[in-house]
Amino acid sequence: MNVTVLTFDSVTKLPPEAAGAVVIGGSHAAVYAAYMSVKYGCRAAIHHDAGIGKDEAGVGGLDYAQQLGMAMAAVATASARIGDALDMMTRGTISRTNPLAASCGVTTGMPCREAAELLMKAPWPHAEPPAKGETRHLVEGIVCLDSASLLVSEDRDRVVATGSHGALNAAVATAPFRPRLLMFNDAGFGADRGGVLALGALEKDEIAAIAVAAHSARIGDGCSTLQDGTISAVNHPAYRLGARVGGSALALGRAVAEKIG
Repeated sequence: MNVTVLTFDSVTKLPPEAAGAVVIGGSHAAVYAAYMSVKYGCRAAIHHDAGIGKDEAGVGGLDYAQQLGMAMAAVATASARIGDALDMMTRGTISRTNPLAASCGVTTGMPCREAAELLMKAPWPHAEPPAKGETRHLVEGIVCLDSASLLVSEDRDRVVATGSHGALNAAVATAPFRPRLLMFNDAGFGADRGGVLALGALEKDEIAAIAVAAHSARIGDGCSTLQDGTISAVNHPAYRLGARVGGSALALGRAVAEKIG
């Protein structure tokens, strides 16, 4: 069968044609995004390493994918914008691989496009992934989501800490829900400050948003964003709420949540 290489800025929702394809996804390479790639039947995946960050969460999905038989690699945050799969394809370079990807010939420093071609020979199909556990938690009245894609209408005017990166596509996904305050992971900022571009876009809609440093909180883990995160970037609406670079995400979240009542 013919194997295709497809690009998607996010892997949280993939079309049927992703099954059997090599997918270059703008998502981080943490466990949740790897789970989604396996769930949708990708032959192999290349995601963004999101600055690797705390506990190497930005590439934690590589081991997860290996256990389920899927070859997976990650692109270096400095080489391409997170949340932008075409940019990853064009100028991304590989920073990490799992053993299955390495067995296909993918190596550190290799251009993403070349790696994708090599992964066309990766083994497929894979084992069905076990269902993921709860990814929505309430901590001191603050909503913690492992992915911003899990926002619902009831989150309007609430404080929401997500495990997602703050790339531009995150603003498109979250703005309609209009939370009082949104928290993202900065994914190491990376090329063109791609990891925090959502903050400026959300500012235009008067939605307060911050990012926490990738080295301070595990990307893909909303509870870690809130409880461990050190603020690394803020937009003007968030500044008016008291957000400051270097401050605690938890302290800010508590203060804003208390005002909401």
